[in-house]
Amino acid sequence: MAVIYEQTLKTEIKNDNKRVYILFGNDGYLKKMYTSKIASSCAEEDDIFNYQKFSGECDLQEVYDAVLQFPVMSEKKVVILSDYDFEKCSKSDFEKLCTIITDTPDSCVFILLYDVLEVVAKKNAKLTKLISCAEKNNGVAAQLDHRTASDLVKMLTNGALKRGCKFDNTAARYLIETSGEDINTLKNELDKLCFYVGKGEITKQTVDLVCVKTVEASVYTLSKQIIVCDMTAALKTLDELFYLKIEPIIILSTISGFYVDMYRTFVGKERAMTVPEIAKEFDYKNREFAIKNAVNDIKKFDFDKFTLSFDALRAADKSLKTFSSNPRTVLEQLVVKLGFIALKGESLD
Repeated sequence: MAVIYEQTLKTEIKNDNKRVYILFGNDGYLKKMYTSKIASSCAEEDDIFNYQKFSGECDLQEVYDAVLQFPVMSEKKVVILSDYDFEKCSKSDFEKLCTIITDTPDSCVFILLYDVLEVVAKKNAKLTKLISCAEKNNGVAAQLDHRTASDLVKMLTNGALKRGCKFDNTAARYLIETSGEDINTLKNELDKLCFYVGKGEITKQTVDLVCVKTVEASVYTLSKQIIVCDMTAALKTLDELFYLKIEPIIILSTISGFYVDMYRTFVGKERAMTVPEIAKEFDYKNREFAIKNAVNDIKKFDFDKFTLSFDALRAADKSLKTFSSNPRTVLEQLVVKLGFIALKGESLD
């Protein structure tokens, strides 16, 4: 099984000689964008004869018939099947899907798209068989995951330049950290930023002023305030999260993740590992910035502080799951306890 990625897929589309495309991955924008590129090379979306799309609940025989039908007044047609659950379908339907892939003629391009349904490539025997069928019929399978941070930074800085604005790498990376890696979201935020500054420069302060932060970014800010023991700011941020009706367990989980990032970085540094080595060791693909940020955060931490912090996090988790405690009180007490541990290296209990 040979799964390709975005750069190779670009080349395959440019060569325009594939009959079958299997598209999956965690970046919805990329999957839709490349599906549109592939399909538009065959037919326009409003071409009822040469552009046909089916949902996962369809009858596969209808898909098969559509694939085998000759295009009307065109060299090629395109057939798209979205989110067909090959993991849960019957054995006969799975074999039918394999047949569709292997029988797709040169007059048709068949796209098996996983837009919403998640597909895990690792140790997936059924996916392996589908890809094998595609490869035998001049097809490819492409995993379209979020672009790397450096790719996204380049996209943002170049996009700003085209709009007449200046967006340096540091500020662009900050936008990614606070708004997430979804390309569609980043493009929307870039439009807002460029409209706001006109022909000026986009700074980190502009990002804070204009852009919407993800829950993870807001809790990340909360966590940073905790470790420097800025209780006034931390409790204010926590209040904002409750105002936004963020589930308490999500807030706790994200704070815990922040401490896990710090601890892994701490362990890595104790072993004299570099940031890239730590990121690779703990599988931080496309999230190396979390390790980079943690390098500064751990300077005031030792093993005892981590032990006390994780004890406090476990206690808060237990309290939230008993449903007998007030969630807001539990998290407010946790914030104070973690701040005290970071400052004094002692527990308040």
